[in-house]
Parts: sequence; C-alpha cells; structure tokens
Amino acid sequence: MISRIYLKDFLSFNEVDLEFDKGLVVFTGPSGAGKSVLMESILSLFAIQEAKAKLGEVVLKSSIKDEDFDIDIDDEIVIKEIKKDKTRYLLNNQTVSKKRLQLFSSSLIKHLSLKDKTDFESTKLLNFLDLLSKTKNKNFTKLKDDFSKSYKELCILNKELKKLIDDELKVEELKEFAKFEIDKIESIDPKIDEYDELMDIKKKLSKKDKIEDAIKSASAIFENSHQVSNALELLEVNSSFFDDAINELNNHFERFNDSLFELEELDIENVLDRIEKLSSLQKRFGSIKEAIEYKEQKKQDLQKYENLTFEKTKLEKDIEILEHNVKELAFQISQHRKKSVKELEKRINHYLKFLYLSNAKIIINEKQLDSNGIDEVVFELNGVDLDTISSGEFNRLRLALLTSMSEFQIVKNGVLFLDEIDANLSGKESSAIATVLTQLAKSYQIFAISHQPQLTSSANQHFLVDKVNQKSKVKVLNKEERIDEISRMISGEDITKEALEFAKNLLE
Repeated sequence: MISRIYLKDFLSFNEVDLEFDKGLVVFTGPSGAGKSVLMESILSLFAIQEAKAKLGEVVLKSSIKDEDFDIDIDDEIVIKEIKKDKTRYLLNNQTVSKKRLQLFSSSLIKHLSLKDKTDFESTKLLNFLDLLSKTKNKNFTKLKDDFSKSYKELCILNKELKKLIDDELKVEELKEFAKFEIDKIESIDPKIDEYDELMDIKKKLSKKDKIEDAIKSASAIFENSHQVSNALELLEVNSSFFDDAINELNNHFERFNDSLFELEELDIENVLDRIEKLSSLQKRFGSIKEAIEYKEQKKQDLQKYENLTFEKTKLEKDIEILEHNVKELAFQISQHRKKSVKELEKRINHYLKFLYLSNAKIIINEKQLDSNGIDEVVFELNGVDLDTISSGEFNRLRLALLTSMSEFQIVKNGVLFLDEIDANLSGKESSAIATVLTQLAKSYQIFAISHQPQLTSSANQHFLVDKVNQKSKVKVLNKEERIDEISRMISGEDITKEALEFAKNLLE
C-alpha cells in the first residue's frame, strides 16, 4: 500500500504532501479543480503516466520480492521522480529506467480507466486468459513459447513460398535476365587488379615518345664518362662512386628499352578497348571484385530457378507439417483457455450480483489461425451482444471484468487506481459500485475519483481537491467536513437541510 506521496510544481499545484490509510481513498471536488491531474501525477510516479511534477516521491510497503533491488515483502519502497530536461526515476536510491519501473510496478499497481474502451477486445482478453492459465499450469508457459516460435517459423516459410510462387510466374523472364547478366560479365572475363595493370601500361604508352627523346639526349653522358673518370684520378679522388652512378643510370635506360619492345608488341586499340570495358563494370558495380561476385550470385539464382519446382514442392511439404504442429499447439492452448475462461466468468458474475446484473457469458469461438492461436473471445450479457446493452450496464460489466482481472494481475495488498468510476451513473448503480469497491478494499488499497455521494461516503479516507485563486490544493477531510462535501455533491453549492441530513445518514 501507498503510505505517502510528495509532489512539487505541477500545473496548478504548487506542492502536495499527503499520507494515506488502508482501504478506499476517495478524491472529490468541483469540476476543474485538478482531481484528474493529481491522479495522473501519482500514476506517473510508477511510470504509468507521463511526469507532470518537477519533483515527486512515493513511499509504499512492498507486497513482493525483487532480488534486483534487494526488496522483500513488507520492506519500505521509495520511488523518486525528477523532471528537468528529461525525467529520471530512482527506486530505493538506485537509478531505474522507465521501462524497468513499469515492469516493477505492474504487479503492485493497476490503473482502471473507464475512458479506455479496449478491455473487451479479443486480443486483450486472450492475453489475460493466458496469464491465468500460467498460474494454473506450470507447463503452459513452455506451450505458449513453443507455439510462438513455431508460428513465426511458419510465417517465414509461407513468405518464402509466396516468393517462389511469384518467381515461378515469371521464371522464364528471370532465367533470361540471369543468363544475360552472366554472359555479359563472362564475355569481358575480368580479373581482379587487371584494370590497375592496364592503366599503368596506358600511362607508360602516353609518355613513351617523351621518354625516348629524353634518353637519347641524355645518352651523350656515357660517351664522356671516361673523361670524368680521368679528371677524378688526376684529382686523386676515388671514382668508384661515379662509376656506380653511371652503371645504375645505364641499367635504368636499358630496362626501359627492354619494356619498350614489349609495349611495341601490344595492340594499343585492344588495351584501350579493354580498359573501357573494365571501366564500365567498375562504374556499374563499384569494383571488378563486386562484378565477379554479382556474376556468381546470378549463377546461383539461375540454379535456383532451374530447381524452382523441386524447392516449391519441398517447401509446401515442410509448411504442411509445420502448420499441423502449430494447429495442434494452438488447440492445446485453446483447451487451457477454455478452462480459465470458466474461472474468469465465475468471478465476473460474482461481482455482477452486487452490481444488479447477471448472466455474463464468455464464449470462445474458433477462428482462422493467427499469432494468438485459433481463439476469439466474445462477451454476452443476458444472451445479447454488448453493442446492444446500455452504457450503464456496459460500465458496470467493465468494472466486474477489470476487478476480476486485477485479482490475478496484482498481488494482495496492491493498489488500484479508478478514474471517475461512478461518473454519469444513477444512485442505485453508484450504490452497487460502492458495495463492490468496499469489498475489494479489504484486500487492496483503492484510489478513486468520485462524483457520487454513495461511493464517497464509503471511503476510509476522503480528500477534497479545490482551486482558490487559480491554485489547486488537497486536504484530508474530517467527519464534519465530509458531511459538508457530500451535501455539496447532493444539492450543489447551495446546501439544503435535506442534503445535510442525507449526507449524515450515508456516513452513518
């Protein structure tokens, strides 16, 4: 249960510091005073709503064990929320992500909002029935995991089969295209590094005449080299350095002359044509290596097209076997759900008795296989579809459903938040809801915004949310103040004697 909350700087509230008792806690007050803002801000401390306060803290007593945060049953838990550029959360002074806090809170806190109309959706109900089945059968988790894994595999195989069927319709066209691409690259027959080598040859060819003229002009040095050697000897300088240089120079010139013979044997037009073809491959594929890899991939594709009929037959057989297994798993899951649905139906009808309703029926119909199995959940009340019942009946049925689900989704001594649970209801309907919540409050701490005197008078703790000079405030009411507030709810701002008397009787 929550023992205290502290909130600072959120919308019309400057600061709120409240302590709570067990049981049913009700917030009332004029429209626009800030009741919903307060409720949402409390929920934000558990990462259920977006943060509104710059600073928030909630203190509660644990009903669970959590090894990650070293929490045991009956330990005190402190959650802090700090909102600056972004929102940070701390759980017992340990930084925690929003997602992790939501997971931690999920077994302690449950928010039931009548604004949410999705509770009777088949998928949502199936997920709850699966949760209920897990609590009743330890093997159900593995069964569900096996189904999910096999169903995903079936979807992948069906996708592959669809592609094969599509390919089969245009296989001749694909085969011709693959052959064309292979032939085009093979006709060039590129080699890795060949392009660089040919570009080097082209570079040499472009400088061939200039190099020949330069060597011819420089060759005179060899005719006069003996004169340089004689001069060095007269100077008594060792001429070996000059002789080595002349020999090295001669070697370079001779190597060029040797390569010249090779270049003269080349067909320049062929070289340029080859470079152009390799260049076109590089422009298309990025590199010669990628062009060769593309060719090999097209060969594999061609082989695949040739074997398409065989692959399709094999894949269809694999799908048939897997689909049979998936349907068998879905059938087993359905059997567990049908057992669980009886328990859920029993719990709902238990609460409906207090809400002046009865004969809720939950039917599981078989539908086409999908990720949820073969089941579809349909609700009936007194044998009619929910689309035909009144809004009052619908809301009371939803309360019975949500209450029944909460008994399994959160632990005993957990906390339920009910947003405007008795809005737009008659006195009789409000009394019925008050009866149910009073019973529930023996096992859970319940926070509710109320618009009706019946639920308000049943509260173990009553808070008034009011706004003065555009600033919202919250205070806990004593008995006399509760009588005045309930009287206001009955007769409006001009409180009548009859309203005061009725309020006293409700509280007594």
